[in-house]
This record gives sequence, C-alpha cells and structure tokens, in this order.
Amino acid sequence: MRLTMYTDFSLRILLYLGAKEQEELSTIKEISEAYQISKNHLMKVSHELGKAGFIETVRGRGGGIRLALPPEEINIGAVVKRMEDDFHLVECFSAEGNTCPIAPVCGLKGVLAQALKAYLDVLSQYTLADLLANRAALRMILQPGVSLT
Repeated sequence: MRLTMYTDFSLRILLYLGAKEQEELSTIKEISEAYQISKNHLMKVSHELGKAGFIETVRGRGGGIRLALPPEEINIGAVVKRMEDDFHLVECFSAEGNTCPIAPVCGLKGVLAQALKAYLDVLSQYTLADLLANRAALRMILQPGVSLT
C-alpha cells in the first residue's frame, strides 16, 4: 500500500500544525518552506483538510491555519481514509474498468482486501498526538534553515 502525495502532504501539514501551540497560526508559505513543497499543492490540500474539519482557516491580515481539533481527536486512519481518493490496490477492486478475466474466481482479491483492512485498522489506532511524541524536536527541525542532513 502506498499513500498518494496528497495524503502525505495532508499528514505533513497536520504534523506541522500539531508541533505548534494550539492557537498559533501558520501560513501555507511557512509550511511550504519547511517541507520544500509547492505552495500550490499545499493550498489544495489545506482546503480539503479544512472541509474535513481537521484544520481551520483564519482569513485576513495576520491570518493563517491551525488545527481545528486537539491532536488527541485527530485520528490518523480517518485522515488517510478522507484524503485518499480510492483504495483500489488492484484492478478488480474497482467495479468499473475491471477487465481481469479471473476476477470471479480469484482468491487474491480477498487476501488483499484483508491486508488493506489490517493496514487501515493499524492507522486508526493512532492519533496525531501519538505522532507528536517528539514535539520539541519536530518543532525545532521545522524552523527555517534547520536540517538533519
């Protein structure tokens, strides 16, 4: 299973905001510079995170984004499920477009479905707070000009 860049960026935004103090605002520009990711990509991702209720946007001068919920209430599995466009591991997971001739009798689909469920079940056991156990180190490394390499 491989997450899309969209979901990866979603989790990175949440980690960035979670490393900050709860009420502290951040800008897309800051996050873009911290991760060296396109601002345009992050704008789209942050918009969707806002629609999903994970972050909130404060408009106007001095505005920005911040977590809409405490990190303990942001479930990683829920984020991944919301941000991924599909979980079609193989062609036969999609009803439309499935041309696999053995699909009606193949045992692989069931095994892969079970593996996907286990994957999502593990992600659902964690919250953003769990991923912020090293909050101070994360906050430090996300500052402009800081790098581990």
